[in-house]
Amino acid sequence: MKMNTPVKRRSFLRTTVSAAIAFPMINMGAYRVFAASETKYSARAIDLVNQNQVFDMLSIMAPFSKMMSVTYVKNPKKEDGFEVPKEHIETLLASGVDVFHPAVGLAADHAAAFVGRLNALVAEYPDVLRRVDSLSDLKDLKKGERIGFIVGIQNSDHFREPDDVNLFYTLGQRISQLTYNSRNLIGTGSTDRSDGGLSDFGVSIVERMNEVGMAVDVSHCGDRTTLDAFELSKKPVLVTHSNVRELAGGHIRCKTDEAIKAMARSGSVMGITGVRNFVSTKEPTTVENIIDHIDYVAKLTGIEHVGVGSDMDMDGYDDIPEPAYSALKGQYKASYAFRDKMDTDGFDHPKRIFDLTEGLIRRGYSDEHISLVLGNNFKRALGDIWKS
Repeated sequence: MKMNTPVKRRSFLRTTVSAAIAFPMINMGAYRVFAASETKYSARAIDLVNQNQVFDMLSIMAPFSKMMSVTYVKNPKKEDGFEVPKEHIETLLASGVDVFHPAVGLAADHAAAFVGRLNALVAEYPDVLRRVDSLSDLKDLKKGERIGFIVGIQNSDHFREPDDVNLFYTLGQRISQLTYNSRNLIGTGSTDRSDGGLSDFGVSIVERMNEVGMAVDVSHCGDRTTLDAFELSKKPVLVTHSNVRELAGGHIRCKTDEAIKAMARSGSVMGITGVRNFVSTKEPTTVENIIDHIDYVAKLTGIEHVGVGSDMDMDGYDDIPEPAYSALKGQYKASYAFRDKMDTDGFDHPKRIFDLTEGLIRRGYSDEHISLVLGNNFKRALGDIWKS
């Protein structure tokens, strides 16, 4: 695999980070996960991450982000290069995450190109990447050496008729979010003024997704559309990346208690995100606040219904240079209520899954329950949705 040509884009990964996994520092059960970092983690936390297949159910796989972008898939430039620097790949492999869901919100006419570009990555990096179509594909992953990704899109606007679900399933898509903030032919997004729920066409799309074994995702859907999906789907409906509205000042992108309970009744899982305005309205906003959301869902519905969906790449958003940073925020309605920072403190770096695990240990969670949060819950739900 060639990995010497630099990719001309924002640096998603800090160059000071190395890929040494569980590098021992002192003999008191504390270790560095990255040799260049001063942060030390307990042996228990490192063992939990290393012994489980960790799922991040919404995370762009930096450094592959540019090669997955709509602009790039429509018009790749030779001078940009296809190779990714070795240190970037090593950092990704050392993150502790085994399965990524690198979905983005995009227009219908970009969907096929996006899926095609994801599929091409497997051919270009076969020794480190595996497309996960079914639970059986998970056996091909190896901690720190080969990661997997699930093809998904944060909109279902590319389904113009039910047969399109079959087409994209054949291309490898296994998760589709019904709406991306705004209304489409299927239903209503979270930032729309009113929510009429699933349309008749939307019902037919959900039914076809159930039939072929593609997961329905309602992370960005409006409240009525979210509840309709849980009511009408015959299979679990995922919330890959959202938070508890009660803890986030009533933020419209987060889920109500009613929706969280409906999610649990469907046998599904909700992935908690690290986007600051979805986590807390108060400062400081830290990893401890993220764990508050995990606690809340666990107490409301049971620990078997909560997981991780960070909603960011390895380094988060706050290191994006201007004017791109302001432009990113400007793509969303004022109801998103972005503050100065978008990332949660302590959750904006490649080893954040270890920080989250340490936090769960501090809260008194058992190894079994931490394993459920790290990945076993989403693995179970996807097994119930997919045909194999």
